[in-house]
Amino acid sequence: MELIKIIVTIILPPLGVFLQVGLGKHFWLNLLLTLLGYIPGIVHGVWVVAKDK
Repeated sequence: MELIKIIVTIILPPLGVFLQVGLGKHFWLNLLLTLLGYIPGIVHGVWVVAKDK
């Protein structure tokens, strides 16, 4: 399941973070980072999914 979440996070970072933590501060931060630049959103999203095991 983790691999699927990471793949979703790479394709659409806010969705991957939402699946992991819900509508918390990490989701909104990731949405902002994705809007400012796709790569920062991916990095933050993968970090959130990987650290919350």
